[in-house]
Amino acid sequence: MDKRLKKIIEYVLLILLACIFIFPLIWMIASSMKPESEVYSDMGGIQSMIPSLNPSDWFTTYQELFDRFNVLKYVFNSITYSIAVTAGSILINAMAGYAFAKFDFKGKKVLFGVLIALLIVPVETLIITQFTVAHDLGILNTRLAVILPMIANMFFIYLFRNFFMAVPDEIIESVKLDGANYWTIFWRIVLPMSKPAIATVGTLSFIASWNDYLWPLMVLTDSSKYPLQVAITNINSTPPVYTNQVMAILTISTIPLVIVYIIAQRYILQGLGGSGTGIK
Repeated sequence: MDKRLKKIIEYVLLILLACIFIFPLIWMIASSMKPESEVYSDMGGIQSMIPSLNPSDWFTTYQELFDRFNVLKYVFNSITYSIAVTAGSILINAMAGYAFAKFDFKGKKVLFGVLIALLIVPVETLIITQFTVAHDLGILNTRLAVILPMIANMFFIYLFRNFFMAVPDEIIESVKLDGANYWTIFWRIVLPMSKPAIATVGTLSFIASWNDYLWPLMVLTDSSKYPLQVAITNINSTPPVYTNQVMAILTISTIPLVIVYIIAQRYILQGLGGSGTGIK
């Protein structure tokens, strides 16, 4: 088969595959930009993928949504939780990964093996234990209860460990000879070399925190502290329920994830591919 023809077929298949994945997203955005009646009248046709033909209707749904619900508060809560979890994940998991990569201590292999084994344990089986710990700490119905359990993650520790192991010991030893302590070596030398790992862990932890629904619902009773994902359920169950408004809040909840992924995608590919620490 001609190479050019083969490439054309590949692109056509990729475009078709992309259309399948992107179809729900386009329908969601288009439905949020048309009146409620048009959402159902256009259902099943190509019109369902097109916003209202009257541009003045495009943001009416969003205006009505903001008038009915305190969306900005929910968005602020989600951003607060996600940023806190992201920063905490990068710092805590990087420190743990650095310890496993560069320190020798008794029982290191056994402890690391146990942590690796925890990767196969479903999160849902640990959630009752997490709730009991949060209750004993007296942090239920606080923002801290939403943030703390999301920070430590064995996969992220494993990812950081692999990156830090690629850092030559000679670099660390030379910095030690210049009088640097362990914290300085970690914070100013080793961590900046691991931008792909930082971007990967940061993006994945941000997405996990932003999309988390079950845990905040369990530990929060004050609706003013609800993140956006929990609020979406309330919006979807508060009568009268309008489909275009539900699509609008889903569109709003998707925008930050797309922005974060676009910014960090280059480093994510490097990080998940294990292409190195940035050392040239």
